Amino acid sequence: MSIGLSTALSGISVANERLRASANNIANTQTTDFRRQQVEAQTLESGGVKGQLRQVNSVGNAVEADLITQKSATYAFVANLRVLQTQLDASGTLLDIHA
Repeated sequence: MSIGLSTALSGISVANERLRASANNIANTQTTDFRRQQVEAQTLESGGVKGQLRQVNSVGNAVEADLITQKSATYAFVANLRVLQTQLDASGTLLDIHA
């Protein structure tokens, strides 16, 4: 069950980074020469995901894309949180059965 927990936690972490980066992009839409940030997620061989923050090459804003990223990251955060809650509930039930 620890694989499921670490996978959910890594998903929550990447979703959080995507939210933070898109919020930063929206907050700086009026900043001159601001370069947007994106989080690239990579699947790990051991399970889960890893996010890497990178700067976008072009100058300018893409508020629409950032709002969509926020919505998508929110859904991913909640979905991974549900997986984490289910794993913890299952662990608790398993412990109750053995007690």
